[in-house]
Amino acid sequence: MSDDTVLVVGGGIAGLALARALRQRDVPFELLERDPAAGDGGLAINLPGNAVAALHALGLRAGLEKIGRPTRRREYRSAAGRVLFAVDEDEFWGPDARPRCVRRSDLHALLGEDTTSTVAKAGPIELEASGARVGGRPYGFVVGADGVHSSVREQVFGHAGMRSAVLSRASWRFMAPNPGVDCFTVWSGAEGAFLMIPVDESEVYVFASATRGGPVEADPSWLRETFGRYPEKVRAVLDSPGRLYHSPIEEVRIATWHRDRCVLIGDAAHATAPVWAQGGALALEDAITLADLLAAGAWDSVGARYEERRRDRVTHIQAATDRFSKVAALPIRLRNALLPLMGPISYKAAYGPLR
Repeated sequence: MSDDTVLVVGGGIAGLALARALRQRDVPFELLERDPAAGDGGLAINLPGNAVAALHALGLRAGLEKIGRPTRRREYRSAAGRVLFAVDEDEFWGPDARPRCVRRSDLHALLGEDTTSTVAKAGPIELEASGARVGGRPYGFVVGADGVHSSVREQVFGHAGMRSAVLSRASWRFMAPNPGVDCFTVWSGAEGAFLMIPVDESEVYVFASATRGGPVEADPSWLRETFGRYPEKVRAVLDSPGRLYHSPIEEVRIATWHRDRCVLIGDAAHATAPVWAQGGALALEDAITLADLLAAGAWDSVGARYEERRRDRVTHIQAATDRFSKVAALPIRLRNALLPLMGPISYKAAYGPLR
C-alpha cells in the first residue's frame, strides 16, 4: 500500500513551484534534491508575462516586485547596432503581467520560502504503478521535476527525446557591469547572437550563442573572436565579465509525459531553446496545473489529464521556437531584411496565446 504523499524529484524552479502549489492546496509532499548546492544560482532568468502571472497565482506578487528589474522593452539589433525591430512589452502584457529579469538565486529563494521537507541523497527511486519507493518508503505519486537530464525520465522513458537545439548547440552565460543598456537587447550577426538584459541598475545578464545551429567553443576566446567587432556596449562587457558558464543548449521532445502515477514537468518533460524564454514560465504553469489535479484526487488518471491540459501550449512554444530558429539560420542579409517585418509578427504569434 502506498501513502498519500507526493514525491517531488528536483529542487529547481519546477520542483519548488510544485512544492509551493501543493502546500497551498494541503497536499502532503516531500521534495527530493540530490545536490542542493548544484546549479548556476548566480545567473539570471527572464520572466515573460505568463511566468509573472503564474508567480502571482502562487501568491508571490509582492515578493517578486522586490527582486530583479522590469523588462519594459525589447530591441533586436544587427551586428552593427541598427535596430531591426522593437517591442513595447509594457503595452503588450499590461501592468499586471509586466515581464521581469531576476537572479535565479532570488527566484529560487522566493519559491522556496517555507519549503522544509527536503530529502537529500536518499538513494534510488523505485517506480511502481501505485507510485514510488525511496529507501523503502512508499509514495502515492512521483513527479520528475529534475531538469533536462532527468533521472526520472531516464528510468521511465529511457534515453529517447533529447536533441541539440536548432538555434545553437551551446551558449556562454555570465553577469557583467551594465554598460548602459536599459532594455532587453539582442545583437545578431552571421555567426552569433549576443543578448543583454538588465537585472538591476548596475548589472546585466548576458547570453551568447551561435546561430545557424553552429558550435560554441568551450574556450572563452570564442566570445572575443565572434563578438569582438560588435558595438561598444558588447565589447565593454567582454572586457569585464563575471564568472563564465559554458553549457550545451538541449531540448527534450517526447511523446508522453506520464506513466501510471509518474509525471514529468518543466525541462524534464519539454526543455526547449530559450528563444522565447519559456523554460521557467512553462515549468511554473505545469506546477500549478498538476497541483490542481492532485488536489482534486483520482491520482490514477492525473497524468493523462495533466498532459491533456498542457500539451497544446507546450507544442505551440516548441513550434514557435523552431520557426524563429530557422529564421536565425538564414543568410544574414536576408535575415536582416525580413526581421523588421517578421520580428513583430513572430513575437505576437508566440506570446499572444500565452496572455
